[in-house]
Amino acid sequence: GSRNSYSFYGDSKNPWNLEYSPGGSSGGSSGEVSSGKSVFSIGSDTGGSVRQPAHFCGVVGAKPTYGRISRFGMIAFASSLDQAGPLTKTVTDSALVLESLCGFDQRDATSANKQVPSWSSNLSPDMSGKKVGFCEKLFMNGIHEETRQQLEKSLADFKAAGAEIVDLDLSLIDYAVPIYYLVATSEASSNLARYDGVRYGHRADFTNDLAQDLEDFYSRTRSEGIGAEVERRLIMGTYFLSSGYRSEFYLKAAKVRRLLREQFLKAFESCDFILSPVTTGHAPKREGTEVSPIEQYLDDQFTVAASLCGLPAMSVPVSKFSNGLPMGLQLIAKPWDEQSILNAGLFLEQSVQADLGGPSGI
Repeated sequence: GSRNSYSFYGDSKNPWNLEYSPGGSSGGSSGEVSSGKSVFSIGSDTGGSVRQPAHFCGVVGAKPTYGRISRFGMIAFASSLDQAGPLTKTVTDSALVLESLCGFDQRDATSANKQVPSWSSNLSPDMSGKKVGFCEKLFMNGIHEETRQQLEKSLADFKAAGAEIVDLDLSLIDYAVPIYYLVATSEASSNLARYDGVRYGHRADFTNDLAQDLEDFYSRTRSEGIGAEVERRLIMGTYFLSSGYRSEFYLKAAKVRRLLREQFLKAFESCDFILSPVTTGHAPKREGTEVSPIEQYLDDQFTVAASLCGLPAMSVPVSKFSNGLPMGLQLIAKPWDEQSILNAGLFLEQSVQADLGGPSGI
């Protein structure tokens, strides 16, 4: 889940304040780097699960273009969305790790056979002449006032550095969350059906209590091995793919997804990259602030669009909220243009006025 609450091993904690969530689903990966225990870590990003925890934990989280990194070896959640990505302390580290992770893999049918540039060698914070895309609509979606202020400040920093701010029409972004959860849960329902305890994966202990039949075997195994949030998404996806509903839900979502991608590609004709929030606010508390699954899903509104469209995106820490938790901003570029977000990320990194310091929760 987006709060890292449903892990088989228990929930993870945010190193900045142990009472808060590190985000998810790669919250363990982001917390590991944020706490200083690792130089870098690898997360998996389906709808923002690298970028959102990076924002919550004050590290750099990058999701490259879909197909850049092989998915071979990953447990598939939503095959058309899943993409691995690095969590690092700095943008330079992110570029270096990406160069090692990316590349063609014949064992993955979705792996792109494209040359991997030397992003680290071409890093430059020079923003003169660059065009920064910004959608005014993003200011209207209930973001935290401190996030709004930081966005305005960062836009001003880009402008002062010689960049031009371009207003974009991304009207279809309102549909990104429903499209994502229709597509992702449907694909998850299909992908995770194979985890039945027969050939691999978790299997319930039937030593002293034999299964009555095959249905009982599957039911007990999957009930133990699949957590509450995954169960919820599998039930949703199975419904969306059920007879009579597939055309009404999944296929319709796939069509709108294509239109959303076309709108983003059109936007990149007038800008080099897009600046946006990562989430509406800071990391939530691990306990005592229960919200509905729908409210949690809506917090993904800024990250899922890049995943649906297969675009490279990155979260870069830029400030802290008044409660001491870190804040990041998101950069999105056109397909295969990771260099643009890395350069813009380096600029943001260098333009941060106050030292973010380090986590105080550990």
